[in-house]
Amino acid sequence: MSGDTEAAAAADAPAQTFDFDDVFRTHYRRIARVIVRVIQDPSRAEELAVEVFWKLWRHPRAQGPQCSGWLYRTAVRTAVDELRTRARREKYERWLGIDRHVDDPERSRETAEDRTRIRTVLAALRSQDAQLVALRAEGLSYEELAQALNLKSTSIGTMLRRAQESFRQEYIKRYGDA
Repeated sequence: MSGDTEAAAAADAPAQTFDFDDVFRTHYRRIARVIVRVIQDPSRAEELAVEVFWKLWRHPRAQGPQCSGWLYRTAVRTAVDELRTRARREKYERWLGIDRHVDDPERSRETAEDRTRIRTVLAALRSQDAQLVALRAEGLSYEELAQALNLKSTSIGTMLRRAQESFRQEYIKRYGDA
């Protein structure tokens, strides 16, 4: 019977050593920045970052020493989902004749237009390509990209190049060669 008890204790050991508070303190700011880069709304990005950590809390399998990859992958997916949700909402609001755009004096028109274009193109890409481009723009290394997206590190260069090319082609298709 003691062998069964030891096996159960060993199975619970990783869960007991996982320090959620430490992981939160270590990764929260970077997770929020990843999301901000995609959705361009700092307050919403903070809310979504908290949601990402809530998902981590609810998924014990993701907890452990390699949870940072899971966090970044989930953050980018959450941000891209937010873009798609916004696009749907804006489409329905246009159909209903609701105009929620308020000019923001802090941003120039050109910067806001560029950001909108980038978000539109990211939302149109395959999910993995959008994640690769967004995470690389955040400054993640090839190794961090591989870990975040659960890919082979030897394939990241080729996959990133293809994702960037897909982004470029989609951008040109929508907005020309500017």
